[in-house]
Amino acid sequence: MYNSHTDIWAAGAFAAVVVDFVVYPVDTLKTRIQSPDYSKVFKDANTGTIKRHVLFKGLYQGVWSVVFSTIPSSGAFFTTYETVKSILYNSSTQTPDNNSSGGSLNNICLPFKHSLPTPIMHGIASSTGEMVSCLMLTPAEVLKQNAQMIQSQNSNQHGNKSAMRQVLSRFRHRPWRLWSGYTALVGRNLPTTALQFPLFEFIRSNMIKRWRERKGKGGDSNAQSDLLIERAGLTGISAAMSGTVASTVTTPIDVIKTRIMLSAASEDTERGKGGSDVKGAARSKQGPLAVGRDIVRNEGVRGLFKGGLIRAGWTAVALGMYLSLYEGGRFYLENRRRERDGLSLQSAREGDEVV
Repeated sequence: MYNSHTDIWAAGAFAAVVVDFVVYPVDTLKTRIQSPDYSKVFKDANTGTIKRHVLFKGLYQGVWSVVFSTIPSSGAFFTTYETVKSILYNSSTQTPDNNSSGGSLNNICLPFKHSLPTPIMHGIASSTGEMVSCLMLTPAEVLKQNAQMIQSQNSNQHGNKSAMRQVLSRFRHRPWRLWSGYTALVGRNLPTTALQFPLFEFIRSNMIKRWRERKGKGGDSNAQSDLLIERAGLTGISAAMSGTVASTVTTPIDVIKTRIMLSAASEDTERGKGGSDVKGAARSKQGPLAVGRDIVRNEGVRGLFKGGLIRAGWTAVALGMYLSLYEGGRFYLENRRRERDGLSLQSAREGDEVV
């Protein structure tokens, strides 16, 4: 790897913004389907049919809170992930010395050697990056998911007042509640990321190995395009496959996280009404386990898998695009840095074989 921290931050932020705009409507649909008010708000009370004009209205509500938060959070995730992964690789007794591959992230070591398996190193690196990223992402997630629901419930009452302004007004007296979903978000993202990235790295390394065996290692005229396919194309396919598996397994955690974040504003709303719904306010204070038990009791086990199919498809597309664009951006910035330093594409290939 021959990237600086700035390269990684820029590539991660670029990928995140593009993917946010592409897949945000699907994420809105997932949130609405997983909400406890789905049947009441989005289905006709008499016929039970879906009110499509309501369900598909305002699919981009709350998008800017996500865009502005994913720029720093995605950069923080990838910078932390690549740094921790590089440190663990450099300190491992099972990997060769990779300081020769260049780059500012490849010359840091732990004060001791370890013999952790490669999947464990990837899991530690991704989990560390996720915890850092979630600190920045939680307020945006709370705002986003409340904004995704607000149009159908209060559009007539508030007229032209934007959904985001309505949500922000709910938190103006208790802004710290914007972080009320941090534990739930980390609880969802850590298992997903810890499963997803080791699986992703395993699939990608095997796909690249087979690709190189088929293409051969000769330095032909298509060397740069072949390397781009490895870095961006195979990365996207590997990410889509690993993301589908991880998102399917962790759907119940995602449903619980969604319920907690949607209830984050309910306490302030009920207080504004004079505390008329004590039960609703108390429900907003429930922890993840209590919320999960309520879902099973009221909706059955199937309630924990609401929106699972949409989430799996959305994750496959989003993660595939995300990591493909990230690696493509890194490859572009890396090439510029190598050209400036007078290094060849062969050195880029050798560096990729290490990390």
